[in-house]
Amino acid sequence: MTELVISGMTCDACATRVLQALESVLGVRSAKVSYPMGTAKLVLAPDTPLTALVSSVTALGYRARVADGKAVRPRDSQLDQARHSLDDGRKVHGGDQALHVAVIGSGGAAMAAALKAAERGARVTLIERAMIGGTCVNVGCVPSKIMIRAAHVAHLRRASPFDAGIAADRPVIDRARLLAQQQARVDELRHSKYEGILERTPAIAVLRGEARFKDGGHLVVKLAEGGECELAFDRCLIATGAQSTVPPIAGLNDTPFWTSTEALASDVVPPRLAVIGSSAVAMELAQAFARLGSRVTVLARHTLFFRDDAAIGEALTAAFHSEGITVLEHTQVSRVNHSDGEFVLATDGGELRADSVLVATGRTPATHGLGLDAAGVAVDAQGAIVVDAALRTTVANIYAAGDCTGKPQFVYVAAAAGTRAAINMTGGAAALDLNTVPAVVFTDPQVATVGLTEFEARAKGMDVDSRTLTLDNVPRALANFDNRGFIKLVAEAGSGRLLGVQTVAPEAGELIQSAALALHARMTVHDLADQLFPYLTMVEGLKLCAQTFTKDVKQLSCCSG
Repeated sequence: MTELVISGMTCDACATRVLQALESVLGVRSAKVSYPMGTAKLVLAPDTPLTALVSSVTALGYRARVADGKAVRPRDSQLDQARHSLDDGRKVHGGDQALHVAVIGSGGAAMAAALKAAERGARVTLIERAMIGGTCVNVGCVPSKIMIRAAHVAHLRRASPFDAGIAADRPVIDRARLLAQQQARVDELRHSKYEGILERTPAIAVLRGEARFKDGGHLVVKLAEGGECELAFDRCLIATGAQSTVPPIAGLNDTPFWTSTEALASDVVPPRLAVIGSSAVAMELAQAFARLGSRVTVLARHTLFFRDDAAIGEALTAAFHSEGITVLEHTQVSRVNHSDGEFVLATDGGELRADSVLVATGRTPATHGLGLDAAGVAVDAQGAIVVDAALRTTVANIYAAGDCTGKPQFVYVAAAAGTRAAINMTGGAAALDLNTVPAVVFTDPQVATVGLTEFEARAKGMDVDSRTLTLDNVPRALANFDNRGFIKLVAEAGSGRLLGVQTVAPEAGELIQSAALALHARMTVHDLADQLFPYLTMVEGLKLCAQTFTKDVKQLSCCSG
């Protein structure tokens, strides 16, 4: 019997792949592969070349050698795997040492970078201190959209524009069961889109622990299983994401307040909920909890979405008021106390009492504790890692991508940045184009934007022309009996070149990508007005708004081209 020592396997699925590869080698009569032992035991025909066996394994990205006759010990610990991986990694083709890329994090930027680097021939060590998948799938985009959708269904069962013909009813909310459904889908997506993919990619080794820089070429990883290891790298990507910002409000840290993470994981719907903040996350969760039964008060230091076109905040405030959500604008919270299960918030407008408090005032780059100074990596005043156009930090072999940098905090931006960083780390040249970044806030009506606002365009010295179309001019909205919101196009005066689009509308997120493509293609509003749009759709509103630059759409028939 011949025995091989196999390294690089991370699960039983790896062992199955190795077994299939070995059984395909001419001369192998039987084979048995053990992931826990890290071995393959084979019965071979005479003169079967051992090099063919080793090559069949290394072609998959694992490492193999013929056992030296000594007892083979069980699979290495994380500490041993980390040490051996640095010594044993070889490229499949040729004998050169594979480029070793360390990736800190496992969210959108990290996963995109790890997969692209592996695809380009690198050996990758991905280091994660908490849950694989990062914010989006675990505690951000996915669970929040599930909760928002459930709340939307509850809202429609309670009231809709068709109540005259469809009897409404007060829904009974079982938040615990909704939460179980929500978490099951989160777990499913985390496994299929993150954990499962990592398990099926032999060139990526996962190290569970917390990383910090020793210098510009080494990481020290405090392992989750105990102990530390030192990891040398050729290139490193920092993709640690961001964390909830907690404002310096007196007494707040002494209370059991929620961030979005705790809010999404709560199995209760508080009777009274105070929301501090006016960010996208604050607005989405405020409305979701209101629709599930909370009496919600939003406390905003300015107005809602004050950094955007003023009409956006006005439209959403009106929508919230219509649902019984109280919006207190220009309101500052000076102190928060908690006693006997009740929060007391002192504001410049008086005292507010609540059963729960959600703090959603933005997110801060998660760069503390990485030892960036030891490596020479610079951060800005907000703690965001400074990167150049190639996503390179102030250290030539260290890159960063995602929310830990100063780039827009969207998972699709993070993933795009991670991919491009990996290309650049492995000898390519790729740039991240952020000239056209669509954004969506999943309130109802939704908020969607792309490009410049009218104010931003004028601040750049541009001569602009703009038009705003209310949704009572859009046939789809009329057919839905829901004309809340508007579509606004900002164009360059004279040429008519599209500069930006802002919209508040039901399903605005489904129309904004058409606007983004038009913006990317440098189309004019006249080009847009000339396009064929399907009828009845909300996206047809883009065409109608474009037509208002030259026509009065109120005088057009429904299908006028």
